[in-house]
Amino acid sequence: MSMNIKELESYLEAFMCAESDFPFGPDALVFKVKGKMFAIIAERGGREYVSVKVKPEDGEVLTSQFTDITPGYHLNKRHWVTVYFNGDAEDGLIQDLCERSYDLVVAKLPKAQRTLLGH
Repeated sequence: MSMNIKELESYLEAFMCAESDFPFGPDALVFKVKGKMFAIIAERGGREYVSVKVKPEDGEVLTSQFTDITPGYHLNKRHWVTVYFNGDAEDGLIQDLCERSYDLVVAKLPKAQRTLLGH
């Protein structure tokens, strides 16, 4: 995998109305849209990762197909997956999962907020 954490942070910050902060302490950078989490960047056991929201059926497929995609670490394992960097998930897949996570979260927002976001 060639993408690094800083590049992924820049990618996520470009999402419309995306905001990031450290609500769980200095080791986990959380990305939100309208106050709702859609990605978390952190490190575990010396490996950097991003956790993203998924449809439960997608999560099952991803965790069975990729060694470095696991059920969400410290999250609802039915709705989140953790993707470790420098593993068997390619950059394009990680970006796609981040976009899908953002879209899933936006879809649950009130209609007025979705409209502002162009959804």
